[in-house]
Formats: sequence, structure tokens, C-alpha cells
Amino acid sequence: MSKDKEKQAVGLSEIGLGLDELIRRGARQVIQEAIELELGELLERFGNVRTLRGQRAVVRNGYLPEREVLTAAGPIAVKVPKVRDRSGSGVKFNSSIVPPYVRKSPRVSAALPWLYLKGISTGDMSEALSVLLGEEAKGLSANVVSRLKAQWADEHTRWGQRSLAQSRYVYWWADGIHTGLRSEGSDGQCLLVIIGVTPEGKKERIAIGDGYRESKDSWKEVLLDLKARGLQAGPLLAVGDGAMGFWAALSEVFPATLPQRCWFHKMGNVLNALPKSQQGRAKADLQAIWMAATRADAYVAFDRFATIYGAKYPKAVGVLSKDRDSLLAFYDFPAEHWQHIRTTNAIESTFATVRHRTTRTRNCVSRATFLGLAFKLIEEAEKTWRRINGAEQIKPLLEGIAFKDGEPVKDDRPAQQKLAA
Repeated sequence: MSKDKEKQAVGLSEIGLGLDELIRRGARQVIQEAIELELGELLERFGNVRTLRGQRAVVRNGYLPEREVLTAAGPIAVKVPKVRDRSGSGVKFNSSIVPPYVRKSPRVSAALPWLYLKGISTGDMSEALSVLLGEEAKGLSANVVSRLKAQWADEHTRWGQRSLAQSRYVYWWADGIHTGLRSEGSDGQCLLVIIGVTPEGKKERIAIGDGYRESKDSWKEVLLDLKARGLQAGPLLAVGDGAMGFWAALSEVFPATLPQRCWFHKMGNVLNALPKSQQGRAKADLQAIWMAATRADAYVAFDRFATIYGAKYPKAVGVLSKDRDSLLAFYDFPAEHWQHIRTTNAIESTFATVRHRTTRTRNCVSRATFLGLAFKLIEEAEKTWRRINGAEQIKPLLEGIAFKDGEPVKDDRPAQQKLAA
């Protein structure tokens, strides 16, 4: 039979196969070919190495036992080749595509924490994955998820011990999430998270810790740990809500950092002190404050709000006025950054998923498991974070150039006065 007829016969025989099976066959072929290419590169690299008898030192030596690797296309059987090193120097072949002992592709491994954190319980994990990957999804039992949770906890521990001696941050967003989880005899477990902006404008995880109800002592422990690992100074500006524990701790550990109160939280607090009939109008009046082009205009909008609502709703005005300066700190920073630093929105979307996961977890969890889950979630979220707008403005900011109403302040003094200063 000719080769063309053989291919045609194979094509006809595969008509009865399902699409998933065809995809798996194609994936297996691609993976196997890629592994063989890896092996070829290794053999070429040691091609000139010879034994005393003149033989090639590193040669092929059959295959390891076939094993299945779970991929997004389902389970795929692969055969990884072996090599023999006649020189005795210990050369081995380890495929980077299918490393030793790996039985799940990185894509599937990344899906597991998301399934769990999205509310799929440990017991339901196998069923959920069988829907995604087929009934052949093996080895993904409740025990696998339990082992993964332990692994995430270990990863968080190692990450939390990294050196910060070379780190510097322009901004911080800090927030706490009250989970309602019971952990090791405590029912007040609170997740404490700090996300920062580097001199290059990139958002970066800084701290993922826990404490008791966002207390000063809990936040101080987090901040002192950063300092102990080499962080020389705090950011220029920290953004947070009204949790007094954070601000009290920050003023002691990094006193040079300016506070910026989150407008999203502040507006919610003010509106809660007003009747619903007034909230629509009041919301627009509050927006007029933080949307003002200059600090002077913001002061005018502040006074206007106090005049309109002060007599009938003094509590609402009091909630707003007591943080007047820290609500307007952003005016001393580049205007391109305002949309980022007026609120803690950078951290809120991540917390939404944590809240969803913890509402599904009714049983008591260990502290390590709690922090490991949060760490893995935020690690995945960080992959989608983008740089802040106007990153080029960070350099003059760090060089000490002052900003007023979002614009750099020009020094109009004569040259002799500048030199004298």
C-alpha cells in the first residue's frame, strides 16, 4: 500500500474518534516531539565528549516507564528518554516540558487553586475537574487539594522571609478583610494585605499577613516585619480606609509616610449617615470635592457640602470633615496618579474573591492554610496587574521635586539664591 493510501486509511479510521481524542493524540505527538528535541540538544552539547576508548560519553539509553500527564486537553501518555553517561560524570536528561515526577501541566495546576478559591469545595474538586477535563482526570481527589493547600502555605512562608533590602516603594495600598473564619481558637481572624508601587510604576505584593480585627498591634507586627527584612523606608504615600489600627502603626514605624484616606470608603461612611432621599444628591456633592482640579477648589466644595448638610445632618458632615487633610493629600502628587491613589480599588477586587472563598469555608481552618490560600489568590491576581499611569512622573517625585495640584512646582528663584539654598 502506498504512503498516500496509508494516510487516507488512517484518516478514515479516525473519523469515528471523538474530537477530544483527536486533540489528545495530536497533543501527545507534539509533546513527544518536543521532548525528543530537548534530548537532541543535550546529546549535541556533549557530542565532543569522548571516553578513553574514543566512544561518545553521553548516549541514548531507552525510555523511562510511560506515564500520564494531565493537561488541558486531558490525560496524555508520554515517554521520557534516558541517557547513559559512560564517563561517569553524572550527566542526566531531565525534560523541562515534563519534569521528573510531574503529573499535571502548569495550566491544570494553576486551575486548582482558582477552583477552590472560587468556591468549589475539596470534596467536589474531582467532579468539577472531570467536567472540565473528562472522566479520565485522575489523581485529582480531595487528598490532592489538601496537599496543594499545604504547598501553598509553604510557598507563603518562604515568600514572607524574602529580603527587602533593595526594595523601595512610592505608594502603598493597605487594607484588611474580616473573613469570619474561625482559626485555631480565634474567631476574629483578619487578613492584612499591602500592595505597593515600585519606582518603575509596577504594582507588587508586599505583605500578606493576618491579625486580630485590624488592631494597631497586628498592623505594627506586619510593618515591623518589613523593616526587619531590610525595608529602609516606607512609601511617600499610603492609601487606606478608616481602620485606625493601620494609621496608628504606620505613624510609629514609618512616620515620614503621608496618609491618604480612601474616598470610596469615606463616601460610603458619609452616605450611611444620610437618609436615602438625600444620598443621590450628596454623592454628587462628594464627587465634586475629589474631582476638583485644585486643592483650593476642593476646599470650596468641602465648605459647600458642610453648608448644605451641616444643619440637618451634622453627623454626616462630621464624618467627612474629620479627615479633611488626609482625604486631599493626593493633590501633592502627580495628577496622572490621582485615579490610582484616591481609593484602595487596587486591592478591593482581589479581596472580593477572598471573601467569596471564605464564605464557602465554614469549618475551622489553620492559620497557615488561611494565609496560603490568600497568598495563592493574590499571586495569580498579580499577573494581571498593570503599571500605573504616568510612571515617568515617579522619577522626579523620588528626586524630591514638589508637586502642587498635580503639577511639578517650578523654582523661579534666581540662580544665586538656588545655589545658596
